[in-house]
Amino acid sequence: MNALTRITADMPVEPSVPEREGQRRRYRTIWVSDIHLGTRGCNAEMLIDFLDSTDSDTMYLVGDIIDGWRLRRSWYWPAAHNDIVWRVMKRAKRGTRVVFIPGNHDEMFRQFTGMTFGGIEIRRQAIHTTADGRRLMVTHGDEFDTVVMCHRWLAFLGDYAYETLMSLNVGLNWVRQKMGLPYWSLSKHAKQKVRNAVEFISRYEEAVAHEAQSRGVDGVVCGHIHTAEIRPFGDVLYYNDGDWVEGCTALVEHFDGRMEILHWADEMEARKLAEAEAAVVPLRAVAA
Repeated sequence: MNALTRITADMPVEPSVPEREGQRRRYRTIWVSDIHLGTRGCNAEMLIDFLDSTDSDTMYLVGDIIDGWRLRRSWYWPAAHNDIVWRVMKRAKRGTRVVFIPGNHDEMFRQFTGMTFGGIEIRRQAIHTTADGRRLMVTHGDEFDTVVMCHRWLAFLGDYAYETLMSLNVGLNWVRQKMGLPYWSLSKHAKQKVRNAVEFISRYEEAVAHEAQSRGVDGVVCGHIHTAEIRPFGDVLYYNDGDWVEGCTALVEHFDGRMEILHWADEMEARKLAEAEAAVVPLRAVAA
């Protein structure tokens, strides 16, 4: 039984963790990518919190949503990962336009390009028009990664090393949570310190922006390198929505066309502090 068949067979009618009630932040468009469901590095609980806190007219899943590479080696699919798939499908049923652009880790879905499953459109790439009229190319971005395209064996080796680093990351953040400390990404910190990684990211961003410019669009939205960014390259705006393994970020479009990166670990920490402050205010009033 392949990964796709097994995931579909195990899909529950209801999630193990019910959707949180309450008002949600609304956006015109949300982009998320590199969730890597099927791995221990996926911050599923944080993504569930994001999905229960936001809503949008359109949602783009910009690749590597499910990690088929890892699932082929060993099966790992906890209830929280089912809950994420259930929430995305629920959005589609409620009327959100959901577009899934498979990446290299979930390339098994590329054979279904042009089809729609459960209200989710599968596309190889897409063109998104913002509220203020800008045209953005939406692509996962692995086609601009020379390692993935030309040295696939090296990509698999790098993925194994990355998996080891993410295992350390999970353990570290378990300890930090017990100590009352916020989420912190070991792998993201390591990438920022390694010169070769920084140079690779820079070359990748330039290659993606150049392709967008050659196609005559105003900008490009991608994922793949797990580095959230908004920056101009000449007349082209480059947007990377990041990931839900290291940075836990999403790219959103407001209803006036303004674009923003949400760092969800920071959002949760700010909400936690606000709730703590709100709980203290009544106690101060009683004391007075």
